Amino acid sequence: MAGRRRARLQLRHGEGDRSRLTSVQGLVALSLDALSSVAYGPEAIALVLVTAGASAVRLTLPVTLVIAGLLAVLVVSYRQVIAVHPDGGGSYAVAKDDVGPRVGMLAAAALIVDYVLTVAVSLAAGAAALASAFPSLLPYLLETTLVVLLVLTAVNLHGIADSARVLMLPTGLFVVTILIVVVVGLARGHPVAGVGTAVAPHGHEALGVMLILKAFSSGCTALTGVEAIANGVPMFREPRVARAQRTELMLGALLAVMLIGIALLIRRDTVLPREGVTILAQLTAGAIGSGWPYQAASVIVAVALTLAANTSFGGLPVLLSLLARDRRLPHLFALRGERPVHRYGVLAVAAAAAALLVAVDARTQRLLPLFAIGVFTGFTISQTGLVLHWTRLRARGWAGKALVNGTGAVLTAVATAVLLITKFDEGAWVVVIVMPLLILLFARIRHYYDRIGRELRVGEIPAGRPRPPTAGRLVLVPLAEFGATISGVLGVALGLGGETVAVMVSSDEDHTRALRERWDRWDPGVPLEILGSPREAKIRPIVDHVRRAAAHDGRSVVVLVPVIQSDRPRYRFLYDQWSLLLAEALREHVPGALVCMLPVRITV
Repeated sequence: MAGRRRARLQLRHGEGDRSRLTSVQGLVALSLDALSSVAYGPEAIALVLVTAGASAVRLTLPVTLVIAGLLAVLVVSYRQVIAVHPDGGGSYAVAKDDVGPRVGMLAAAALIVDYVLTVAVSLAAGAAALASAFPSLLPYLLETTLVVLLVLTAVNLHGIADSARVLMLPTGLFVVTILIVVVVGLARGHPVAGVGTAVAPHGHEALGVMLILKAFSSGCTALTGVEAIANGVPMFREPRVARAQRTELMLGALLAVMLIGIALLIRRDTVLPREGVTILAQLTAGAIGSGWPYQAASVIVAVALTLAANTSFGGLPVLLSLLARDRRLPHLFALRGERPVHRYGVLAVAAAAAALLVAVDARTQRLLPLFAIGVFTGFTISQTGLVLHWTRLRARGWAGKALVNGTGAVLTAVATAVLLITKFDEGAWVVVIVMPLLILLFARIRHYYDRIGRELRVGEIPAGRPRPPTAGRLVLVPLAEFGATISGVLGVALGLGGETVAVMVSSDEDHTRALRERWDRWDPGVPLEILGSPREAKIRPIVDHVRRAAAHDGRSVVVLVPVIQSDRPRYRFLYDQWSLLLAEALREHVPGALVCMLPVRITV
């Protein structure tokens, strides 16, 4: 008992079960993307249907019911994914294990595209919503999105559990707001107020199967983010699988209720798209009026849309870490700091989203044609992979599970195809180019790591045993100038054993005499080798000297390079980078020497 208590006391911030997510925290941290999609999913359906006339908008409800059915299939499927792949990864893990590595790379590429677009779309939509409430922000949409992106990045670098606590209040307010709009709006029986200007102009198309399919695929943007919980299973507290499955179920129930409720209001009141206002805003005014509650609800929706980007910060770093472990990405993406955070993954998400926002000037309409294609590709792959998984295992009840997953695979494949066809000219072609490039990147990185593994014979028992050098050790200490730190550096060098020699570079004879005079006066008991450098080169003479020393006899050569480091990061760029450049040059040109960096801390 005492041992366990001591172990708990020794845990640092971010370690242990307390830093991981409960079911409610998981819903907050990983589901806001999916939940907030009710702000644009039903509207996307209505925008397509209205091209066939105002009365066609009433078909928003049956289309939404089909999407809700697909949502139910996906929730059941991803609860199975969580159980089968508790280490996270979602469709990537399913495809890699049950379909094959090539399809796994396709799934990973699709998820990366979707996650980055989720951040960009959420931030752009949130900034646009805020600008609707505060018109003075309209010229600064890009700046607003980048500032919010910076804040989200900082919060997630601090820890995902901390970000869940930050998001708890806005997520709860958003869900309550939508439920109030639905319940009060249905109870009142008719709108109490209207907002917006004239009905937006729209084209005229025949109401046919293709238009219905287009409306269905556009509305499926409301399902983006459903997979995030399956990707982030490792972030949950024990029992991880049960908590993640419970969170997936909570997400599906909440999202279905909100989607169907909004579709019921659209059908009953025949709500049409209007200039300068969203359909959700019209429904909000119809339920609670156009006074201050309407404005407060609009701000809550805007904040929720903005913070929905946090879903990607929770799910994508975990996916990148799995790719790194599979040698598909650099190994640094698998590293975690003191807190349970994949720091480099978080930074990669932020950098990619920032570049995308700058490229489109934070305009939502430029991003929407790219949205959802990646995630629906992942949906289709994961459903297909699970069908193969159940078929191969043939455990009890496998046929029913395979039927559910097969149905989901067909529906999501149809949605993917329609999205790609209808949105290709509007920008979806970018996804068609980016995803193969990502797959090529994964393949090239894996090929390189495999070559390294063969050359280093990773995993093999070495042939023979190490033998110490017979002639001892030579420790060389390159010094840039005299100073108080030299004594400590030479003390460390002497502690390594063997012969210690200090090395300095001089540009002329007067400088050489001055250096020799000071050294002899100090008399530290360590010889000083002064290297001439008529051209004032500081690195090449030392590299050549070390190379000659390493080739002279059988002694091992250690080069101890002192590096000045300030405790204040903002001042570090002011220091001479000579020592860092010297160490890099020695590693490159004198591979037989052991180069050691000795940090010399200063407080200014």
